[in-house]
Amino acid sequence: MPTVKLPGGETIWYKKTGNGAPFLQIHGSAFGHKNFARMTPLMAEHFEVIDFDLPGYGESVGAGARPGGMAGLANLVGEFLDEAGYAKVNLHGTSFGAMIGLSLAANQPEKIERLVLSCFLARYDLAARMMRKTWKRAALDSGMEAVTDLTSVAGFARGYYERAEAEAQFQEMYKAFAATKPEAFVAGTEIIERTDLEPLLSQVRAPTLLLAGAEDNMTPSNPAPSGCGFSTVEKVIPGAELHVLDDCGHYLVLEQPERATELIVDFMAK
Repeated sequence: MPTVKLPGGETIWYKKTGNGAPFLQIHGSAFGHKNFARMTPLMAEHFEVIDFDLPGYGESVGAGARPGGMAGLANLVGEFLDEAGYAKVNLHGTSFGAMIGLSLAANQPEKIERLVLSCFLARYDLAARMMRKTWKRAALDSGMEAVTDLTSVAGFARGYYERAEAEAQFQEMYKAFAATKPEAFVAGTEIIERTDLEPLLSQVRAPTLLLAGAEDNMTPSNPAPSGCGFSTVEKVIPGAELHVLDDCGHYLVLEQPERATELIVDFMAK
């Protein structure tokens, strides 16, 4: 698979699947590009899908963070697009990746054609911060296997555990998380905790699709007053379209990839 070297010294691994309009997917924290393992084959029937690993994840090399917090990470993704030869893309970010994608769309709008954001908070409430605190401690004290266990408990809808494919999915998560450096995961989490994207919402000009899980306990649509979720995001991003998927948790792209792809394809056709 190809790699590109960024001006900051990072080496970014990426892959392209399918043909059509370019569609960049930004993974959540801990996962790396395997976050989209179940969606990429479906999306590739309609688009040229670009999967990549952020520095410190999977096959990419470099520090897990840059100066500037979330804006620094968004600039890094913008540099990646430049080096990979993409002037403008459609973008789907999930969780941590949605925060990066939103920051990129607000600050470098010329790079984004259409925007899809799934399962994220523009600002974490105190409950979400406490949840993340336990994950950071687990990463540093026990490693990424413990993070896999904790995030699986919080990330999937209750009914998902009854599905035939659940155990195989958990094993794939162990493999994906093992490729993430604990230090990169902690650095990303601390960026999340410091970030408030609410002031950027009104700056997004790209047509925007929001996807939420009705049973998302990590990043609920209606967080406590200290947070900012889809209930606010939908109102502030001009013309944003929100879909809440029933019987679905935070890991929407793993639990209901067919439905998510269907909604994205319909959105892109409008």
